[in-house]
Amino acid sequence: MTRKTRIRAALVTASVLVATGTVAVGVSVAGPEAAPKKAGKAEIAALFDGWNKALATGDAETVADLYADDAVLLPTVSNKVRSDRAGIVDYFEHFLQNKPVGTKVQTHVNVLDSNSAIDTGVYEFALTDHETGKKRVVEARYTYEYEKRDGEWKIVNHHSSAMPEG
Repeated sequence: MTRKTRIRAALVTASVLVATGTVAVGVSVAGPEAAPKKAGKAEIAALFDGWNKALATGDAETVADLYADDAVLLPTVSNKVRSDRAGIVDYFEHFLQNKPVGTKVQTHVNVLDSNSAIDTGVYEFALTDHETGKKRVVEARYTYEYEKRDGEWKIVNHHSSAMPEG
């Protein structure tokens, strides 16, 4: 349950108790339960390393496993928005043919709370054309939005666009 959901549930419960005049007898109010510990910036930045290792497997399903079921991908080398697992798998089936190897050039991490964070910046991909063997490097801007779901960090939004000057 997200923090917002817990707060809404508490407010609704409090409103019902006040409106009905119900009084809880013998209930100790100890305040809100301790909030889970926020992730560190290094932990969030390292999620890219796991994503990059998934790319190295060459398996689109393995990469897609890092995305939430309701994730949205705005990919680097496709004009099509991918908003479901099938679309994300389809994108990576094509992208992985070029044997991408990503390297972060610049990163800015913002840990929003214990269950959400954003990693944004610039990365580059070394690509090898699967037909000609020609190598090239594509520099792109990126944003990964992560949510912790069932104790696991998942990508919920991923935007990547080639640098306009590149």
